[in-house]
Amino acid sequence: MKLHVFTSGLLFLLGFASTIFAQPRTNKTNSDIAPANIRPLVNRGHSHNDYRQNIPFLQAYYSGAGSIEADVYFHNGRLYVAHAKEEIRDGFTLDSVYLRPLVALFTKNNGRPYADSSFSLQLVIDIKEDHEHVIPELLRELAPYQRVFNDPANKHCVRVVLSGDMPEPAHFTDYPSYILFDGRPYTKYTDQQISRVAMISDAITEYTKWNGKGTLTRQDSVKLRQMIEAAHQRHKPFRFWATPDSPNSWIQLEKLGADWINTDHPQQLHDFYINRKKLLFANPSPYQVYKPAYKIDGANKKVKNVILIIGDGMGPAQLQAGQTANHGQLNITQCRFIGFSQTAASNSGNTDSAAGATAMATGHKTNNRAIGTGPNDEPLANLPDALSAHGIRSGIISSGDITDATPAAFYAHQPDRDSSNAIAADLLTSHVDVLIGSNQKSFLQNKDKGLMNKLSAAGYQLHLKLNELEKANGGKQLVLLSDADTRPVKDGRGDMLKTSILQTIRLLSGNKKGFFIMAEGAQIDYGGHANDLPYVVTELHDLDKTVAEALKFADEDGETLVIITADHETGGLTLLDASANNGMVLGSFSTNDHTSINVPVFAYGPHAQDFTGTYPNTALFYKILNLLKAAK
Repeated sequence: MKLHVFTSGLLFLLGFASTIFAQPRTNKTNSDIAPANIRPLVNRGHSHNDYRQNIPFLQAYYSGAGSIEADVYFHNGRLYVAHAKEEIRDGFTLDSVYLRPLVALFTKNNGRPYADSSFSLQLVIDIKEDHEHVIPELLRELAPYQRVFNDPANKHCVRVVLSGDMPEPAHFTDYPSYILFDGRPYTKYTDQQISRVAMISDAITEYTKWNGKGTLTRQDSVKLRQMIEAAHQRHKPFRFWATPDSPNSWIQLEKLGADWINTDHPQQLHDFYINRKKLLFANPSPYQVYKPAYKIDGANKKVKNVILIIGDGMGPAQLQAGQTANHGQLNITQCRFIGFSQTAASNSGNTDSAAGATAMATGHKTNNRAIGTGPNDEPLANLPDALSAHGIRSGIISSGDITDATPAAFYAHQPDRDSSNAIAADLLTSHVDVLIGSNQKSFLQNKDKGLMNKLSAAGYQLHLKLNELEKANGGKQLVLLSDADTRPVKDGRGDMLKTSILQTIRLLSGNKKGFFIMAEGAQIDYGGHANDLPYVVTELHDLDKTVAEALKFADEDGETLVIITADHETGGLTLLDASANNGMVLGSFSTNDHTSINVPVFAYGPHAQDFTGTYPNTALFYKILNLLKAAK
């Protein structure tokens, strides 16, 4: 993903591994660390009060934390890890819990704290009291491990940073050079003293009452940013402690420019960052949307044609993500008449695409996995079947496998969506005039060796390339694309879906009785299952550009109704941060499966008002059928 400079805050949000404003460093010392922006985001975690984790040190370490904090007391001649004296317990020493495990991992990684050389580590020793005794004992305990903490020839050494009850800055030089200190923004340091400071830290509660919800006030944001920038001017990273600890607060700290993200939940922070590439999408160049004329929108006029566009897996959050990423505009949201479809299957609150599409295609609820059949496996008449009796021709399009659940429900009748060969063979008895999608194998290598001859005898002209369809005029068309032709948009699919709907409209619009087209944007769903927001958004934008062509045709034709909806929502998407000005969205997924939330229904054209309100997905069948029948 190419990153562009939007704002200084967004730079920290988008800077995965490199690329950010970093002033040239001068007077570099052994306390200077690589700027957070050129380390992996996951390595920016500071595991606060780490010893309170269920598994101290190792949980934070395997979460990729770059800074791990242990509070210590000098007790019975040893350093014990505890938050308060009364919490000291036998065996829970700094050496046993932190130093020896760290040394073992350092050895395993051939002289690095992490196997990944881009990761660094600092061990923050928070001295609760009596640094005069703690520091000498710490030096004694570190002495056997000098190759880990004090090897001038190894840039990957673990930094030791003292915090809490520290000596005065004037005494920093009383201690070995590998012992560094946690600085404070209000302390004035000489050049020599600042060279021993590893980072600048302070409690965020000293400067703001922000509780982690929403954003900081402008005044507080300016104040905190100035503190961080002052530390950066001295080439030191900055950390706030006592911060709210949630995804939203982590985002806001990033935007401020904080180098360390303080957390008591290192595993959650790791999970939040590790898939950031799949959860963040930025689109610096929006596409222009079509502005409908609205002359026939909502008019009580004849509906001759219906174009039903289904964004598989497209819920409200997916639409919001797509709209934000296109700088606040979608063709879909140009529609003024909006309703909601209830998606439950007959045997489950969560529908799959098979039951969801069957409900829209047949007007009947059915079990998950069923294609064009009822709960007892009985075949159900679909829209192409019902409309053919009135002379209306139909086209079915998918940007994925044409035997997959959503397109299959409009031409096939099988109790199991995985019956790809049988679904392909059902085209023989369907009333579909144009079928476009991938999965050549299920047709060309069908168990029925004579299927293609039978389809030819039934009048279907076979095309293996979409551009071959341009030469077709009338008749039945079967376009079986290679799987590569329906690869994801982000991998170079191109405008296959838009071209398909334009060609299908061209082929069917000459029919005097009218047409019905179902076009599916299949891979919004794939992106949801993969919890991949860039995948979701690029597929939604592809669908949206197809919607533009449908709206244009509706304006030109005057008798065409366009409906845009979904079979279900996929992924439980939520949006954590967004900027329409910059086309940036940051999301999170709660599941890799479908959810039961209602999906929107947008309508444009004559009788678009009939699709407002909230209703079961089966109602779409009857609304479409009644409008087209009424026109005959």
